[in-house]
Amino acid sequence: MLRFVPFRLVLACLALGAVAFLRPAPAAACGGFFCDNNTPVNQQAERIIFATEADGSVTAVIEIQYEGPSERFAWMLPVAGVPEVAISSTAAFDRIQGASNPTYMLQTEVEGTCRGDSGGRGRVFPGSADSGGLGAEFDDGPTADSGVTVVDAGSVGPFDYVNIALDPDAADLVAVAIEWLQDNGYDVPDLGSDVLSPYLEAGMNLLAFRLTKGNDAGSIRPVRLSFGEGLPAIPLRPTAVAATPDMGILVWVLGESRAVPANYRSLELNEALIDWFRPGTTYDDVVTRAANEAQGQGFVTEMSGPAPELGAVIWSEGEGAQWNAMRAADWTGLENELLAQIASSSFLGLDGMRDVIEALVPPPAGVSPEDFAGCVECFLFDYRAGDIEGFEPDEFLAAVAEDVIAPLVETQALFEAAAVQTRFYTTMSADEMTMDPVFDFNPELGPYSKDHTARRVIECSPAVWQDEAPWRVELDSGDVVRGRDNVWPFAPGADEDMPATSRIRRVGTSGEGDVAVDNTPAIAEALAEHNRTIPGPPRVDGFCAAGGSPAAGVGVLGLALAALAFRRRRV
Repeated sequence: MLRFVPFRLVLACLALGAVAFLRPAPAAACGGFFCDNNTPVNQQAERIIFATEADGSVTAVIEIQYEGPSERFAWMLPVAGVPEVAISSTAAFDRIQGASNPTYMLQTEVEGTCRGDSGGRGRVFPGSADSGGLGAEFDDGPTADSGVTVVDAGSVGPFDYVNIALDPDAADLVAVAIEWLQDNGYDVPDLGSDVLSPYLEAGMNLLAFRLTKGNDAGSIRPVRLSFGEGLPAIPLRPTAVAATPDMGILVWVLGESRAVPANYRSLELNEALIDWFRPGTTYDDVVTRAANEAQGQGFVTEMSGPAPELGAVIWSEGEGAQWNAMRAADWTGLENELLAQIASSSFLGLDGMRDVIEALVPPPAGVSPEDFAGCVECFLFDYRAGDIEGFEPDEFLAAVAEDVIAPLVETQALFEAAAVQTRFYTTMSADEMTMDPVFDFNPELGPYSKDHTARRVIECSPAVWQDEAPWRVELDSGDVVRGRDNVWPFAPGADEDMPATSRIRRVGTSGEGDVAVDNTPAIAEALAEHNRTIPGPPRVDGFCAAGGSPAAGVGVLGLALAALAFRRRRV
């Protein structure tokens, strides 16, 4: 029997108990969390890294985003057993996302000669675009008559955490767990038994986090959980209680081969529906349409390739050399210079750096620790040159190494230890969260590029300016999209007859998978119908430029002569 390794949160913000969350898609409500809609939250795609190691163990890195009073922060999730708990880095997510975002690039060519030597009248016809693309003290044993056993507790980074096991004979497992957490200082709301019961009745524990005393909400960081053997899985069912429509989920899975959504569908996008001039404006909508066509239970594979190559962006060789030099130097009497170097480096913006500065660097007279940590470079000249009284460089650098640099390096090590990384993306709404997605591996599938290209041909004629000329875009699928001006002819929200998926597959641990839905004939028919409405360039002296559509009424001889003339001009 397969063991799944779920990691996911179950709560978030209430008016009296704000709780963190894993970055759902942009909306006004708290997608995937129990929250009061008046509580301000950041809502973007959840970001998760799963690493399956050689011994079968799984590590999950989970991003937490939260805005609200720090004393109301709490985060709770069902877990299998007793995972090791550590902190990670938001910068790691930002860097791998930036390096793995899908791109859509147009390679533009011109057929024939358009009116005017410049090929236009000052208006720019776009040549390419991209999409541009998350310690407290407890008794060791069961609390008397509580039905709760503390199996692990401690502090990491800005968090206190506790892992509790529930007595399976308790009448209401959820009520017992929530009451115990509330009695022990975790500001979590009451929940219905239907939310957590499936996980607790299956023998899972509850892992809860809160901010340690003195930490504010700005200190919240991703957490790293190391489990035993199993398959990566996301327990989505608790999320459905308050999920916003089309909540985004972005996952990287690391292992020995390309990963696949084992119990979800693999979605192949219809790239004719993406606006290739401005792909970032339509990509999410196309993914949402595609996921809806799979009843909300499908993932788009956005990229798969060597894991170490992607991991290299997390902590660069240049940063490593700069950091090693900084640690090796003797800063005695040069503390101000050390702070100046920190302020001018990329290290200043990393997770945890502000907390270290606030705790270990005495601010100038009249400046609060919070204000100084928020803008170190603003106050450097307030120090006298040389020694800063009360500042110990060795202690400071050791803290930076442990709390700031190590989480980045450790996340990079997950990528370096794996052979292949696979990035998945989807969106889901509450009514679609009926099955927890599980990820497995298929060694027979090869790499998948994040970079998509298409050939655009502007069909010129002396009768038109280049920015008025019709064009055709030839996609890698073989489909052709015709159009005019700087406007893509299809939109995900308007063209309901154009499917968002070209194919929907069931993919297992071998082979390319079975095609469950094949929309390629419908797409070809919709394109043909549209293309007939876009004629080729206007005729001049009985001819039209090469590449004209038969709808323009040009004979075969005219096309041949025009093409011959074009070739001669290019010789």
